[in-house]
Amino acid sequence: MARQPDGAGTAAAVWTLPNIISMVRLAGVPLFLWLVIGPEADVWALVVLMLAGFSDWLDGFLARRLDQMSKLGEILDPVADRLYILAAVVGLLYRDIIPWWVALIIPLRDALLWILVPFLRTRGYSALPVHYLGKAATAALLYSFPMLFLGDGDGPIPTLAEVFGWAFAIWGIGLYWWAGLLYAWQVRRLMADRDRRAPSLSDT
Repeated sequence: MARQPDGAGTAAAVWTLPNIISMVRLAGVPLFLWLVIGPEADVWALVVLMLAGFSDWLDGFLARRLDQMSKLGEILDPVADRLYILAAVVGLLYRDIIPWWVALIIPLRDALLWILVPFLRTRGYSALPVHYLGKAATAALLYSFPMLFLGDGDGPIPTLAEVFGWAFAIWGIGLYWWAGLLYAWQVRRLMADRDRRAPSLSDT
């Protein structure tokens, strides 16, 4: 990809419609968390989560349709997903809906990937391509959280929501870690390939 010149080109690559939608989605993270742990307004929190999910699809669609894909957009999209997952996990733990080990195992996977970033940087890579397993895991987790919140109650509907919520959560956590291990394997292969291609001292 050609380097954008300083000035108008760089600004245009930042203040695009898809990027603005992603920024608004990011701004909804603290609102969602406050609704969950403050007034416990679960219905409004779920509305925010649903709008975030729709905007996640919308900004990607507009970026492709308007040819406004950018490096910033590639960063904002996964960051927003991770922050919503983290906010939901914090809210569920605060409300005693999930055990502590579930709240710990999900962020640990993201911590693993963050540790891998410097290794990528040293080899000239900015980020790994998004794997379909990672997308499926994120979708499963984001489906599970609303159901787990709805399951925090009595009656047939909360009970059914809790069952489906845990089903999506278990699959989501499994896929989340599977995708994380695949990312780690990709980093290992990228580093090995780059080392093999690098000229040795005897070649210079």
